[in-house]
Amino acid sequence: MSDEDLWRVLRGIADMPYGAGQIAALEQLLRRVDAADDRHLAFVTRMQATTGYIYGGEPAKSFVTFSWCLSEFDSDPQPYHQRHLHNLLWHFKYMINGLLNFPEVPLDRTYAVLDDMERRYRAGGHSLQAVHKHRFRVADHVGDVEAAAHWYRLWQTTPRDGLSDCAGCDPTSQVGYLADTGRDVAAVELAEPVLAGRLNCNEQPQSILTALLLPYLRTGRTEEARDAHREAYRRLRGNLANLWDIADHVEFCTLTGNEARAIELVERHLDWLDRPPSPAAAMHFAAAASAALRQAGPSTVYRRAAEGRPAAEVSAASLADELAETATGLAARFDARNGTSHQSEWIASRLAVQASGEHVPLSASVRRRPARPTRPVGEEPGAPASSTERAERGRGGKGERPAVTVPADADPDDLLDLAEQSWGRHDRATFRAALVAFDDRFGSAELPARTSAHRLALRASERGDEDDIDGAITLNRAALELYREADDEVAAQTVAGRLGVLLTRSDEDTEEGLLLVREAADVLDRLGDAQQRAAGHDRVALVLLHRERWADALAALDRVPADAGGDRHLAARIALHRGHLLEQLDRVDEARAAVDEARRSGRELGVGEVVTGACLAYARLVDDPADAVAACDEALEAAPADAELPVRVTRARALLSAGRAPDAVDDFVEAVTLCVERGAEGDAFLRWELANAYRMVGRLAEAAEVAEEAVLGLDRLGAQAEADRCRHLLAGVYAGLGEIDPALALLEQLASNLDGPDNLPHRAQVLEEAGGILYDADRDAAAGERFAAAAEAYRLGDLPLDELRARRRETYAWFWADDRDAASRAVEVVDGLAAKLAGQAEPPVLYELAMAAEAGARVLTGEERLDEALGRLTGVPDRLRSIEAFGEAAQVEALIGELLLRLDRPAEAEPLLRRVLGGLPAASRQVRQTAWLLARALDLLDRPAEAAALRAEHDLDEDD
Repeated sequence: MSDEDLWRVLRGIADMPYGAGQIAALEQLLRRVDAADDRHLAFVTRMQATTGYIYGGEPAKSFVTFSWCLSEFDSDPQPYHQRHLHNLLWHFKYMINGLLNFPEVPLDRTYAVLDDMERRYRAGGHSLQAVHKHRFRVADHVGDVEAAAHWYRLWQTTPRDGLSDCAGCDPTSQVGYLADTGRDVAAVELAEPVLAGRLNCNEQPQSILTALLLPYLRTGRTEEARDAHREAYRRLRGNLANLWDIADHVEFCTLTGNEARAIELVERHLDWLDRPPSPAAAMHFAAAASAALRQAGPSTVYRRAAEGRPAAEVSAASLADELAETATGLAARFDARNGTSHQSEWIASRLAVQASGEHVPLSASVRRRPARPTRPVGEEPGAPASSTERAERGRGGKGERPAVTVPADADPDDLLDLAEQSWGRHDRATFRAALVAFDDRFGSAELPARTSAHRLALRASERGDEDDIDGAITLNRAALELYREADDEVAAQTVAGRLGVLLTRSDEDTEEGLLLVREAADVLDRLGDAQQRAAGHDRVALVLLHRERWADALAALDRVPADAGGDRHLAARIALHRGHLLEQLDRVDEARAAVDEARRSGRELGVGEVVTGACLAYARLVDDPADAVAACDEALEAAPADAELPVRVTRARALLSAGRAPDAVDDFVEAVTLCVERGAEGDAFLRWELANAYRMVGRLAEAAEVAEEAVLGLDRLGAQAEADRCRHLLAGVYAGLGEIDPALALLEQLASNLDGPDNLPHRAQVLEEAGGILYDADRDAAAGERFAAAAEAYRLGDLPLDELRARRRETYAWFWADDRDAASRAVEVVDGLAAKLAGQAEPPVLYELAMAAEAGARVLTGEERLDEALGRLTGVPDRLRSIEAFGEAAQVEALIGELLLRLDRPAEAEPLLRRVLGGLPAASRQVRQTAWLLARALDLLDRPAEAAALRAEHDLDEDD
């Protein structure tokens, strides 16, 4: 590489985001620079490396590059050194902060660097304001209260200059000191004008917002505290260098009663402790994480793999102990270096942090659950009740069921019959009361085999209701044996049928399950009454439904006696099962009628489970999203507690389809909350959907936060495909927030993940999107590389039209990067691809061929090959208009007009440009450019008055 090439590489690295990637690129460049023996380039590269190490999370390496630059500056002054003197003096501040954070560096070394800093600042005639600030920081670090107060006063009273920290960073340090010394109100007041102004430092506004978390909280400004946490953490979360500040956010979550969010943050950044930016940052994060983990109870935390340690779920309590030991051990090392006990005392206070005061909701995905609706199922549904109405119902009134009274004179069989009947009527309260009465009165009595069998069968129903399928199977087998001993064939076959359904649900032995339910149905057809026959065939249908034999299951239901033997509850369930089967068979109208029948019956009978199931099925079957929402509203009012989650999810999706995304957000948040509260799997998938809903309503900050949580959860579940799709969503959200580098990092990760031959189209799409983001950010050379990589992936995937589009975009990128050689090479490739597609009449092909011609013409124009450029554009506007690409046609005609002017053919250019200008929308970006070209044509045609009028109309300067 030539020196010029190396300088170009350095400029490109300077545009990279801080982090491991930039550091790797800098270190590779340093090796080449040293081999090239260019002292100027070596100095500037190390100056850039010092900044990169500090902000990229590897500050220890900055000590070496800074020392090299300082030695070079002092030993052999060169003219170029003076151009970098300001930055070299600025870097002294980095060194003071960095040296304090490594306990192995003697304190005398830090004082020596401070003294050298002061000497150089004095020699250059600079203010000592920054020197006083950093003497304050050292005193504060070692716990010298009087010295810290002294240097703080000097810092505040010494005039600022160009070497002072920025208008955000200086107040950030002041806020921290005021908060530490109990002056929270003053801290908040100091920060207000700072936050109202413009902050364009790398560390702001996230640093000052982090410093304000506790002052906001302690002065009752909970909304400001919440917003500061969300905004600052979002900006901090992606950079290892921010580990210290992230620890402050973990602690804030713990203090505000957001234990779940605190643990999520710990889990997300835990592996950073394997490569911390400094021992001080590791100490602070370990202490904050330990305090958070102690609030987690008997739970586990996912810890990623590291060298010598596999990925695993670890006990929160044991991890808390480990991290506390890490923090206290590091604090002891600092104190040994400093000769004080300040760091150990400070860490002990951090380890003791726990929730205090009022809960402050922070998470965009989890909130404390409001009271559930309890409208009696038999009421006609109306508009969904408000949260206040639901809370009132939860405390009593219409939704409160009367206490169950069991007859005092009931014998054992009467109680079991009452329980059996109540079970069939979905009356769980009476069912349990009857069984409790049975156990209290007759639990220790010697009972007939049939009675004991009946009790076992009902215990099995209880276990099944609690999802203890294995326990239910065991009890049913025992009941079946007793019924057979008692020679009660009808009861035995009823239990056998139930056992068959349970076996199918457990996947223990589906063949045995099917055999049992069929045999039971046949026996009950001969010996049972109409209700028993109906129940037998329904059980056959359930087993076949579970095995996805939809038509066979429906045929089993067709054998059910009319009206289910007078059992309206069973009839309602059968109608619901029929609806599910018809839905699977795509017999939509019949399915809708069946579930509507179940819905009406369930409402009349007051059976919430049936109403809920029927409403959810109805919501899936209707075409109008508004009807689906209405059905979900009814389901939400009727749903038992364990059915609320699927209702919330279905309603949220229906609301999205109905164009009511803001309402969908609330339901998705409630669904995630329910998942977390119950420890149910699936919250990561719901967070993904919630993130998309936030995106749809323009709440991009919340969308980013929730999508990050979803990616972490999906990775933890091993759901890579879904995690990658969520990453894709997150990249778009980042781009929408203007967070270009995090968006690009995600797209790079996606491209790496999608490295298989089956994923080539998706890999290409991701690379092309990355190119588009870079192009829009005017990082054109990097954009050209991404477009080229995308084109190659499209080629390997045999997608020639997409390949052409990517190569065309690559051409534009190299053109605007002013790399004319690369642009010319790209045009040659584009021409070859276009030749292969020529003659095809599909609109997408015509569009790409036309735009490829325009891209080539722009490159030729830049090379002053104007006639060739003009020839390329012959007929292109008409082809674009033929496919209704009117904007692009106008763009090409404006370029033709420019070429005609540059070829000294203004008489041809003037009418063309006038027509283009007249057809452009007033707000179009092309208006000013086209008006300028037209005015220039009028000048060349010696029509100055018209040209002046046109410039005045469009506010153009003649010299533009």
